[in-house]
Amino acid sequence: MALSSSILPEFDHEMSNTRKTLERVPLEQFDWAPHPKSMKMGPLANHLANLPNWGAITVNTDSLDLAPPGGQKEEREIATTREALLALFDKKCIEAREAIAGASDEHLLKPWSLLMGGKTLMTLPRVAVIRSFVMNHTIHHRAQLGVYLRLNDIPVPSIYGPSADDNPFQ
Repeated sequence: MALSSSILPEFDHEMSNTRKTLERVPLEQFDWAPHPKSMKMGPLANHLANLPNWGAITVNTDSLDLAPPGGQKEEREIATTREALLALFDKKCIEAREAIAGASDEHLLKPWSLLMGGKTLMTLPRVAVIRSFVMNHTIHHRAQLGVYLRLNDIPVPSIYGPSADDNPFQ
């Protein structure tokens, strides 16, 4: 089985669950944060909406420098409404999925590097970056957003099983 074929079902499952969480983010709470050191709900939701983009970047480039010396940082798209947030997320998921699906095993096993100011922070095979920095990173922030929803009395969706608000087994 091709690596892409083994990753895509997991990717689709995690992105579907992430979309269910993003669907519940209320515009009127975009500026809410549980603590002064915490990211606000809107920026957190936008980060989640943009994260699938790393899948396409990982497949289509050899590296990403988050603060390129003398260069321009990668610009993230920012959504200001729930509809725009979901459209952005859907677009990034489609682009990532297409890139992953089109990648050969040989390509997915090639190294990819994350840099900051020209210095390498990490180098991993592309397949490991997709699993860790795309999917696991998404899962981490999706859980964080789930806590934000709970703290604002917004129903939390069922992800891996029932939540207190959503039980698909009933």
